[in-house]
Amino acid sequence: MFVAKINVTLKESVLDPQGQTVLRTLHDQGKSSISDLRVGKYIEMKIDAKSFAEAETLAKEICESVLVNQVIETYRLVVEKV
Repeated sequence: MFVAKINVTLKESVLDPQGQTVLRTLHDQGKSSISDLRVGKYIEMKIDAKSFAEAETLAKEICESVLVNQVIETYRLVVEKV
């Protein structure tokens, strides 16, 4: 059994209105040392696979076909044995 941990964020070239809203709120609260903030999503999925390579290949395929809009998003994938 493996767990895939996926962090999805907007590409740097894409505006992040949610991140900008949170950043403005932090500045309004006096936390002016924060210079940039981007909001993303975190996904975990358990994979029943025979090998690490099989789990990683399946997780990457799912990321690129379902979980990530590769036009505007990028992702980081970590697969670990449970």
